[in-house]
Amino acid sequence: MSTASPAPLSEAAAADAFRRALRDMFVLLGVLLVLGVGIGALTAGWAGVWGALIGVGLALVFSGTTVVSVLRTVNTTPAHTTAVIMGAWLGKIVVVFIALAVLSRFDFYNRMVLGLVLFAGVLGSAVLDLRAVQRGRIPYLEPKPAPGPTAEPVDGSEPGVS
Repeated sequence: MSTASPAPLSEAAAADAFRRALRDMFVLLGVLLVLGVGIGALTAGWAGVWGALIGVGLALVFSGTTVVSVLRTVNTTPAHTTAVIMGAWLGKIVVVFIALAVLSRFDFYNRMVLGLVLFAGVLGSAVLDLRAVQRGRIPYLEPKPAPGPTAEPVDGSEPGVS
């Protein structure tokens, strides 16, 4: 019977750091949603509300894809992780530009509120990602496992003979 070996410490620590970043991003966007909708409603009425809602949605797409990409590839090779992150980055840039191009034809939302909420969400999320990685206890080196009962003795004697 074979049991799966646990993930190395660095992979588990990195996953914990990015789960923390994802959680913090959701909290930030929740607070931003409440504040943005409230301030948008007070300053621009329903157009401000729509601007804040769209801004938070775009910030979620823009910021969330990076963290989710890293979380899904934390146990893979660096080349695979880089390819996924670059692909996700290209995809989110295309999505955000298309969304902004389509939205530019309409006037049901306040562009200033959308821009400020989107800026605050993306910048705040980047700061939270940085904080999560800096505070994450990710080791640079993996410790070697201690010799078990089947390992060769250090002094050269036979195992099981005392």
